[in-house]
Amino acid sequence: MVKVGATYLGDSRCQFVVWAPLLDQVAVKISSSPNQSHILQQDSDGYWQVMVENVQPGDHYLYLLNNEKERPDPASYLQPNGVHSASQIIDHQSFPWTDHRWLGVALDDMIIYELHVGTFTSEGTFAAIIPRLARLKELGITAIELMPVAQFPGNRNWGYDGVYPYAVQNSYGGPDGLKALVNACHDQEIAVILDVVYNHVGPEGNYLDDFAPYFTSKFRPEWGNAFNFDDSYCDGVRNYFLENALYWYESYHIDALRLDAIQGIYDLGIKHFLEDLVDVTYEFSQQQGRKIYLTAESDLNDVRTIRTRDAGGIGIDAQWCDDFHHSLHALVTGEQQAYYQDFGKPADLEKAFKEGFVYSGQYAPHRKRRHGSSSTEEPANKFIVFSQNHDQIGNRILGDRLTQILSFEALKLVAGTVLLSPYVPLLFMGEEYGDTAPFLYFISHSEPELIKLIQRSKAEEFRAKGFAEESYDPQDPETFHRSQLNWEMQQSGQHQILWQFYQRLIHLRRTNSTLNKLSKKGLSISSCESEQLLMIHRSSEDGQVFYIFNFSDCQVEFEASLPTNDWHKILDSSDERWSGLGAILPDTLAPFQPLKIQASSFALYQA
Repeated sequence: MVKVGATYLGDSRCQFVVWAPLLDQVAVKISSSPNQSHILQQDSDGYWQVMVENVQPGDHYLYLLNNEKERPDPASYLQPNGVHSASQIIDHQSFPWTDHRWLGVALDDMIIYELHVGTFTSEGTFAAIIPRLARLKELGITAIELMPVAQFPGNRNWGYDGVYPYAVQNSYGGPDGLKALVNACHDQEIAVILDVVYNHVGPEGNYLDDFAPYFTSKFRPEWGNAFNFDDSYCDGVRNYFLENALYWYESYHIDALRLDAIQGIYDLGIKHFLEDLVDVTYEFSQQQGRKIYLTAESDLNDVRTIRTRDAGGIGIDAQWCDDFHHSLHALVTGEQQAYYQDFGKPADLEKAFKEGFVYSGQYAPHRKRRHGSSSTEEPANKFIVFSQNHDQIGNRILGDRLTQILSFEALKLVAGTVLLSPYVPLLFMGEEYGDTAPFLYFISHSEPELIKLIQRSKAEEFRAKGFAEESYDPQDPETFHRSQLNWEMQQSGQHQILWQFYQRLIHLRRTNSTLNKLSKKGLSISSCESEQLLMIHRSSEDGQVFYIFNFSDCQVEFEASLPTNDWHKILDSSDERWSGLGAILPDTLAPFQPLKIQASSFALYQA
């Protein structure tokens, strides 16, 4: 593998390496010597390199291609003045790390909190997150997942329009800002997961084609040209992204990567790019003596993604389980538009609890074809589940959270469903106290035609998904500001109670000897469609738990078939302590006892 980019070597020396196999000449122009160009030498694999003296961190530079075009570095570490301007030399060895004894957080112990840097605080920076970490730790969070931070146009974007995969967004605080955040997280015993996009880059500021054949036209992806992972010259493209992953691990001490939409990573070669990524991640983990994780987003329901290499899989450690979300969302909201039409019955959520994937090869009405493979045999820690995330909120026309859709009782019910599952839970920023800010799609492009195209396409997308309301303007700064969290909410009223409820749930999950074991074994579950009930019994060597979810909007009478143990209630969402309607389930249970449960509530018992 070849390390690309501008590597500062100390003593005023910098090594420049860029892949450009089809160019005849490459030179680098540095701000400290504006009248001089340094010619790079090409090797047999198409890499150009030169070591330049009398340069310093902070100097700006551009590549001169064939003595015609000036372009920023494709592997730029910082774009201080945006996507169209010069790159900046960074000294990655100068940051004063204090996490030398950090060993990471095991996947089984992760309570993940997804956040967007720009809207998590009013300042919208890495530095502004650090004072909030203590509050997240108090909640019980053990890992934060940052939405993409690779340089994008302007200062307002979800991050999936990034065009410099190595450059940390300048408006967020750049390289030192991200390092300081990671260092502070590790000091609080919180792992950091970084969302990376290896399936496409955004349109504005994308100069990769000027350097090399990074893209292929043989596929028709959803978000622009696909990266060339399997055609002529693909070795340089694969190296670029494999080195990118190592860059985040080594230079920023990132604990895990979340791979965006891997169904858009097209590779028909003998060894898929993702397999190479798993290999280099494993090798780096072995060198560091701590486990670095790879998690993925995929809508394929393909167990090969998470199966080990020995079992014929790719070996990704875990994946987002959309089926769990869709089953829960359709059940509690009653929505049936788009993909929700494939879900909505308690039996769907029952299967999600038992297996992970709901669609395991059967016909899916929305897709109008059979979909998925069986995940029955896959370990529970291979699945990350959630009731909300950036996509499931932001792709709604109003960007509305469950806070705007559900009652307070139903919000607690949803929290319990996710946090009492046998899977790895993920929360989306603000859900823990029921923030009312929407999470809208926002951009800050500078090209008028591109802005108009996005405005038009988003309006068409929302209409196609069945939303009748008029679309908002993604380019309007107010769209971004409306999406920023209202932190003061969590200090009073039902918002404060909901936060405390989440905290209690997480505490029980982490301390109860049965709940803290991520396993499908010892789990029995039954659902009742007419009463909208779900009853779950989990057992381990150390104990047993039983919980009942009522997804109906009225009280339900039922009878529980339980082992002959004495069951003691440890949490009831309808309790007045949690601003509920008043608990009507008894504090202790006996087998075959007639019971009644409040509407939109759940209760947890242990034996």
